[in-house]
Amino acid sequence: MNHSSSDQSLYLESDGEDERKNLAEEEDDGAFSDYSDVHNQNQNHSKPNSYSTAWPKSYRQSIDLYGSLPSPSPGFLGNSSLSRFESSFSSLTRRHTPESLPAVRKPLLVDEEAAKRKRSSHSLLPSKASSRVSHEMGISNDSSFGQAVLNGVNVLCGVGILSTPYAVKEGGWLGLLILFAFGVLCFYTGLLLRYCLDSHPDLQTYPDIGHAAFGTTGRILVSVILYLELYAMSVEYIILESDNLSSLFPNAALSIGGFHLDAPHLFALLTTIAVLPTVWLRDLSILSYISAGGVIASVLVVLCLFWVGLIDEVGIHSKGTPLNLATLPVSVGLYGYCYSGHGVFPNIYTSMAKPSQFPAVLVTCFGICTLMYAGVAVMGYSMFGESTESQFTLNLPQDLVASKIALWTTVVSPFTKYPFLMIFSETLSLFLLEELLPSNHGKSRFYAIAIRSALAFSTLLVGLAIPFFGLVMSLIGSFLTMLITLILPPACFLSILRTKVTPTQVALCVVIITVGAVCSAMGTYSALSKIIEKLNT
Repeated sequence: MNHSSSDQSLYLESDGEDERKNLAEEEDDGAFSDYSDVHNQNQNHSKPNSYSTAWPKSYRQSIDLYGSLPSPSPGFLGNSSLSRFESSFSSLTRRHTPESLPAVRKPLLVDEEAAKRKRSSHSLLPSKASSRVSHEMGISNDSSFGQAVLNGVNVLCGVGILSTPYAVKEGGWLGLLILFAFGVLCFYTGLLLRYCLDSHPDLQTYPDIGHAAFGTTGRILVSVILYLELYAMSVEYIILESDNLSSLFPNAALSIGGFHLDAPHLFALLTTIAVLPTVWLRDLSILSYISAGGVIASVLVVLCLFWVGLIDEVGIHSKGTPLNLATLPVSVGLYGYCYSGHGVFPNIYTSMAKPSQFPAVLVTCFGICTLMYAGVAVMGYSMFGESTESQFTLNLPQDLVASKIALWTTVVSPFTKYPFLMIFSETLSLFLLEELLPSNHGKSRFYAIAIRSALAFSTLLVGLAIPFFGLVMSLIGSFLTMLITLILPPACFLSILRTKVTPTQVALCVVIITVGAVCSAMGTYSALSKIIEKLNT
């Protein structure tokens, strides 16, 4: 936990003590916890400084764009955690790419008074001046409790709910205890992220927390993990669409020349083609108006499963296995994937009108999602037993109306949620356009479209190469989600607030890190082994 002062410092130089005092008085009362004074203590050990190493501007912008994009809420829900700072972001990024980026809530890390304040133009933390500019533009934090809960549920309750019956099949009934244990641990690590944010007013996103804890290395590490998780989820969507559309139209095929595409390959290709128009959009904000449908879609699919099991009298046919140690690590990754929302929690927290309600928001979100996960897991495994597929929609009888509703809802659901592929292609293309392409081509829309299209088709190739929905989800949950939810939050908490933590908190954080590391290693090894085994056969 020992870092150089240049890596650890969270503070930007100013011209005097009066300025810092005036800026401090602008902070809202009650917006920070008891940990909020830790930065004052740290100032005695670390002097303000600037970063001598140039940091690619567009890469920094893309990192903060990702960290500032939870599932957006439509306008009738009020200002969500996405609604702040739309104009400033668009005006700053339009210099590097002709595209208009979606509204984000965190100011870009650009210091317009570098010479006056003697700061580096590549500082990774936002200045108070830029924050004031944001407020002058009519930007506010006014998300209500209900809006925050809706955003949280929309983030947590995604396609992972389709695989919870498969997780029970792989781990047995007793494996459900892992789901509840992860729910409790992830709730606590969500609170740890809040304490980290409260430690300094300039911290607003997960990459900021990584930087505060471990310097530039921490910011890069957190950002890379978030990017990888985002890209892997894009691959999962391709596999999801391919599996479910193939179930609806099993005899579909296409032959062109000497090439023959069966149903899975054909629908994977068609899904990618369907995604391309969203990849080419200039204004991504129009996609936010349908994002709230993600919650509705999840609830509808759950209701269809219970309808088929209880009303259509498909009934309970299997008692199941109490415990399956051989494949339990696979279920660990699947259960871990269910709680992959920590990358968005900082943005939900900083967008709330009453940040003190954040613990209650987390309790509500985790409670709702855990009950839905557990209910689907029990019902799905009880209905289908050892024949349970990686997505329970593939087990539903095709002749029932409720089954068709569930299948089509699953097909449409990825398009109702905010397109992860779009975010990834948007942010990465910013970096490629500014840093890698010649300057005379940096503003070419052709290059922007080419890069985004290449990213979209790369997810198609990966999805066709490893078309195992459940195993890929287990790999994501074990390798990436465990890092984001169980390992990094307590590690950052101990590093940032090390002078404030109690021995009990230290012990609890060490236990959580150990549990996360062990589960990550076991789940990753098991998922990779099974993927390799399936590829060889």
